[in-house]
Amino acid sequence: MRTLYVGSTASYAGKNLVVMALGMHFAREGLNVGYMKPVGAVPWRKGDKTGDEDAAFVMDVLGLDDDPELVTPVLVTRDFTVQAFKQGHGDLLPRITSSFAKLAEGRDVMLVAGSGSFTSSGTYSGTDGPSVARALDASVLLVDRYDGEVHYDDLLVARAALGEEADRLAGVLFNDVPDSYRDELDTLIAPFLNGRGVEVLGTVPRDPLLGAIKVADLAERLSGKIVTAHAHADRVVENFLIGTMQVENFLTHFRKHKNSAVIVGGDRSDVQLVALEGSCPCLILTGNLYPNDIIMTRSEVLRTPIITVREDTYTVARKMENILSRHKLRDAIKVNHGAKLVSSAMDVRRLREKVGV
Repeated sequence: MRTLYVGSTASYAGKNLVVMALGMHFAREGLNVGYMKPVGAVPWRKGDKTGDEDAAFVMDVLGLDDDPELVTPVLVTRDFTVQAFKQGHGDLLPRITSSFAKLAEGRDVMLVAGSGSFTSSGTYSGTDGPSVARALDASVLLVDRYDGEVHYDDLLVARAALGEEADRLAGVLFNDVPDSYRDELDTLIAPFLNGRGVEVLGTVPRDPLLGAIKVADLAERLSGKIVTAHAHADRVVENFLIGTMQVENFLTHFRKHKNSAVIVGGDRSDVQLVALEGSCPCLILTGNLYPNDIIMTRSEVLRTPIITVREDTYTVARKMENILSRHKLRDAIKVNHGAKLVSSAMDVRRLREKVGV
């Protein structure tokens, strides 16, 4: 039995997607795949058992039905953190290794999902990535998500954190990389990292669908209210535009961005009408102002939902940036699409060689 720990340089890098993609790949190859997320932070209940919400979703995708308290033996709640600061929890690694041993029975490969940053998250409680990987005798795959740059320093720090066991690091998978950055990554950064013991196993290209969110979910995340075209709240938003400019300038800009929600003041009916006629997936009206009757009617005819929110346009735009960058995979179409992207981008054969699967 072999174990692969999937960690990342930062939160929301795509660990769950990579775990699901690898799990589905190994299962297709006839391997008996097990899964664990040792440290969770989003409590979720199944009957009288408490586990982690992300772990529950991954198990469902992989067709697993293990005890959630074994899958996530350490659940970080407010009480957990307070106790850790006041008196500590003692050594939590035996609890993790005990649960792992039960889950690993009869498995060919165990996939272990990390939490937050590999080198720093969980340090205060002794459950940081390097400590857990050593305790489980796991190889490590790191995921690094592009956010204006790739985090080569963090990758080198992660390798150093493994100390004498630096060979545990199987490599890195870069995620969400735009085409404009690909040449620099391939010709400059990847050779640099390869030469320092951090093997680049693949680059997943940026794909708008993976960051997309349904209008209904967006309204909930913005604490807004859908006021028209409720039956079409399953439309998908991939990006957003701010409609503060003059109509002529907005129209030119709008034509270049498909599937973008338009954030606009509730009193800007001119921009609202242009956005509706241009087939945007939804309008987000700020300032807690309702649209006028003409806009309401066109919205219903064109099947374009309108969301009203209390905050100003700038605040909503900041929220949108955060939502679209951190929106979790919860849609079967997106999971399958993302898994195919990961599988085609990653050198899975090389990964299996390094892990011994």
